[in-house]
Amino acid sequence: MTSEQFSHIAPTIPAGPGIYKYFDEQDALVYVGKAKNLRKRVSSYFNKTFTTYKTHELVQRIRRIEFTIVNSEQDAFLLENSLIKQFQPRFNINLKDDKTYPYIVIKNEPFPRVFLTRRKFNDGSQYLGPFTSVGRVRELLDLVKSNIQLRTCQLNLSENQIKKGKYKVFFRDMNYHMLNTLAIEVN
Repeated sequence: MTSEQFSHIAPTIPAGPGIYKYFDEQDALVYVGKAKNLRKRVSSYFNKTFTTYKTHELVQRIRRIEFTIVNSEQDAFLLENSLIKQFQPRFNINLKDDKTYPYIVIKNEPFPRVFLTRRKFNDGSQYLGPFTSVGRVRELLDLVKSNIQLRTCQLNLSENQIKKGKYKVFFRDMNYHMLNTLAIEVN
């Protein structure tokens, strides 16, 4: 798509947050991007001199552009991440790996653990997120842990294991001791 061709569609591009998808002449998805302002971001590809060969090559291949409008920049981050992982566009280098946005998981266990994870499993646990900032998730977990004692050990604290007395050695662990006491009171 040339700058002249783009100038005809530029006024129709929304000015809000969202994602944009570039397609080549075979109608293959070659790039997914996000923007706080779609019109400004997409226009920047056609109104500047390119600093990298990759960007120049990408723009030369664009034949069609699609947009998806979302409510916030954060929603755009999440949708972009999902689409890149799903379609693996040729010109997207970042986010193709197995890294993804973090979640807070509350494990489906008799004495649930709460921690940060990047992987979701269909194990009956509750997943909160995804979040766009790992640092913020860690801050949130630290805040929760400073006000609520959470289990930190990874032991199998099922009712049967507790009744068998499997974990007497760990009575020095305050978290285990507190949970074990609760388990005994419930029984």
